[in-house]
Amino acid sequence: MKKNGRAARGSWEQSRLGARRSPGLTAIYVVLRVIVITMLVLNILQKEYESAFICGLALVLFMIPSALERRLRIDIPSVMEVVILLFIFAAEILGELESYYLQYPYWDTMLHTVNGFLCAAVGFSLIDILTRNKQEKFRLSPLYVALVAFCFSMTIGVLWEFFEYGMDVLFHTDMQKDTVIGSVFSASLGAGPVTALEEISSVTVNGRELGVEGYLDIGLHDTMADLFVNFIGAVVFSALGYVYIRGRGTGRSGRVLRHFLPALEEDSNTEE
Repeated sequence: MKKNGRAARGSWEQSRLGARRSPGLTAIYVVLRVIVITMLVLNILQKEYESAFICGLALVLFMIPSALERRLRIDIPSVMEVVILLFIFAAEILGELESYYLQYPYWDTMLHTVNGFLCAAVGFSLIDILTRNKQEKFRLSPLYVALVAFCFSMTIGVLWEFFEYGMDVLFHTDMQKDTVIGSVFSASLGAGPVTALEEISSVTVNGRELGVEGYLDIGLHDTMADLFVNFIGAVVFSALGYVYIRGRGTGRSGRVLRHFLPALEEDSNTEE
């Protein structure tokens, strides 16, 4: 009991210290939580339990950065933590509950780009922390670290698309948004190696007019667009990371990337 009490006091003291160091982060965290909790209560009162579940999920996701800091004894920069919190809010609350994915066509694209950037930062940090450990007897080249960060980000992006596809197939959701296209080029139509159907004005399925001026692509274009912008975000961070390691954090890129690179607690304390 005494050990648990000391751990609880230590966690509380760490939270107070974090609040003093990053008042802006604390304010954003509190405001976002208040908004989501309010929406959670309203959804429960209105018996909209699916929306209430999304609010609950967002609250759990909000706690992950601080939980990882305590569990892994790392320090996540305040800027990166703010971006993560806003990313969760934008994806779950604004995107899902407020239908921003439908109202703003590039909302999903923006989030996937940010995701590619953040995941590259995580992959970069994992390797960079390892290579900076004094007990290690080897050093990895900056190009290799940048490549690992890029591959890590793309792997997370692909796994997410697998998840979206699985949800659409198993639970009949529409996470992979359909796209209306005006032409089709296919070898499956039987009229030649590749048959072109251009300027499609209408599509009928089982005698029902779909009401769209074009062919309804089922998820392919959305998936490839998501992976492409994830690729862009990963390339941008990996390139900056390469320059960062070459200069060991000096220069403009170093000042920028320090805000997105988690570090071991002892490293961050030494820098302070």
